[in-house]
Amino acid sequence: MKTLLIAGHPDLSKSVANAAILEELALAFPDMTVRKLCVVAPDGMFHVTAEQSALAEADLIVWQFPFQWYAMPWLMKKWLDEVFVHGFAHGTGAKLAGKKLLVSFTTGAPEAAYTGGPGSVGDINHFVEAFASTAVVCGLDYQGAMWVNGMSYAADAEGVARQQAKAREYAARLIARIREIKG
Repeated sequence: MKTLLIAGHPDLSKSVANAAILEELALAFPDMTVRKLCVVAPDGMFHVTAEQSALAEADLIVWQFPFQWYAMPWLMKKWLDEVFVHGFAHGTGAKLAGKKLLVSFTTGAPEAAYTGGPGSVGDINHFVEAFASTAVVCGLDYQGAMWVNGMSYAADAEGVARQQAKAREYAARLIARIREIKG
């Protein structure tokens, strides 16, 4: 099963958690195609045909990104808007139907912020409904969403080390899930 990872962090040079997750995934799946959006389009200008070609060749698509303002970051949203167009991702002539989609992300806030209870920003399960809806519209076989909370900015080397360790623990769960999907 050919796997394509779309890394949606807008600047991986400033990432702790997403960078660590990507490192672990690269070690676990050396044959996986990885498209780092901040590398393929540092100016935000995508080569849409190349992006669509990579998607068309994949059996499993994994989105990895930081959850920013309750959604995917701007660069990944721009990618989605420009690449997942009618006639390719959905509608007549759609080419993504039947492919598997797994969504993975990091949040800056702790788990308590997403419980839906008093003092939280809302129930995270409601925020991820947009990803499931995208899969439905595109005929993708949605494999769900997974995330790790509390990956906010680290102020010192000790904080960076804690975040990296937590990100690597999460990456192990993500790797297990990808292996499960791949069979």
